[in-house]
Amino acid sequence: MVVYALSVDLNLNNFNYNWNLKDGYPAEGIDHHKKKVFGTFICGGGSTMGYKLAGYDHLGGVEFDKQVSEVYKLNHNPKYLYTEDIREFNKRNDLPKELYALDILDGSPPCSTFSIAGSREKAWGKTKKFREGQALQTLDDLVFVYCDTILKLKPKVFVLENVKGIIQGNAKWYSKEIYKKMSENGYSIQVFILNAASMGVPQRRERIFFIGHKKEFNLQKLELKFNEKEILFKDIKNNSLSNKKLSKEELSLWQQRKYIDNNMADTKKRIGLPYTRFNTVYIKDNKVMNTIVANDNAILYSESRKLNKIEYCLGGAYPLDYNFNTMIPSYLIGMSVPPVMTAQIANQIYNQWLSKL
Repeated sequence: MVVYALSVDLNLNNFNYNWNLKDGYPAEGIDHHKKKVFGTFICGGGSTMGYKLAGYDHLGGVEFDKQVSEVYKLNHNPKYLYTEDIREFNKRNDLPKELYALDILDGSPPCSTFSIAGSREKAWGKTKKFREGQALQTLDDLVFVYCDTILKLKPKVFVLENVKGIIQGNAKWYSKEIYKKMSENGYSIQVFILNAASMGVPQRRERIFFIGHKKEFNLQKLELKFNEKEILFKDIKNNSLSNKKLSKEELSLWQQRKYIDNNMADTKKRIGLPYTRFNTVYIKDNKVMNTIVANDNAILYSESRKLNKIEYCLGGAYPLDYNFNTMIPSYLIGMSVPPVMTAQIANQIYNQWLSKL
């Protein structure tokens, strides 16, 4: 298995992180070529919006969480939406023919069990739910379940996104098995390490992308080269909303922070307290925003408050008029691939591969 590190010698951005759904699709200057995409683990539709911005027709997808599925439907009006476990989707024999003629199948299987910041091996093989209201499911095997979905639908191209941890340590076994399974079943695969911060997204978000096409097409190697100027947090900072204040404990720790501290765990360790709250990060004005996660624990270093909705949307390249319904923005944005990140990749897949078929 070969991993292609990000090359940074080309500027290709046609996609603005500051945008609205009402602006419509595709992005300005992009051809509406209408190649067809279907998604799995679609969450709030970060990837969905990215494909649409890049000129694709996104048909919908599979989403396990009923509440998330309702928000997806509200914002994207999908042609096909299956609110169920992907394992059940894979058993279906009633799928429309259109799903067996896809240009791209996209999927971002839940990645918490591969995250270096998570429990990793201790969670493998065990059931889990992300939040209240969800059913229990095993997560580490979902990358293989998604591979089964690919082999069921047989798209021209597939995209599998995950955290960098899937190619590190003992988790390398999962990556090797994905590569082996897809190669043995007729796909040529490349593996890329990409960082959203170099792709026009105001967020440091490093992710792994397995991208494959049917061997029968005999296409050239895909080149993904991005060199966008980094967008610092001060460029998206916004004080127009009523901001969420810190708890008494958070405020006390914030007042004892130093610039060398990356999170509240660093502050606690430095002043002699237990090393906890490492997920409560400090967002610094002169740096690119940290990776957005679902817990809504990001705190400004320069002000005693948490990120607000506008800052989450801009940092995640989500449309400012996205309807989160009753859901917390950080949850959907943190669980999604930034639309601009997907759009950049999808645009190159079209230009280098699909436009030639």
